[in-house]
Amino acid sequence: MKIKDGFILRSICGEYIVVGEGISQVNFNKMLSLNDSAAFLWKGIEGKEFSAQDLVDLLLEKYEVTPQQASDDVSKLIQVWKDNDVIDD
Repeated sequence: MKIKDGFILRSICGEYIVVGEGISQVNFNKMLSLNDSAAFLWKGIEGKEFSAQDLVDLLLEKYEVTPQQASDDVSKLIQVWKDNDVIDD
């Protein structure tokens, strides 16, 4: 998977927001809000190919969670990103 070109993570008033920038994202007319851990994951995979396991590994390195909880959270997050069309498979 990879974040689609033109999507940028911004911090606005203490909130993390993904916005579409540039001509390739002209039809993206919304903002996607991310919590701190989702923003941490976004920063960790920005600009490179990644797998669900890469995201799980990042969570396990930073937070005290079980592998199962990390995997469940990553599955939900990937689905949100797919639903909002900000990543490619």
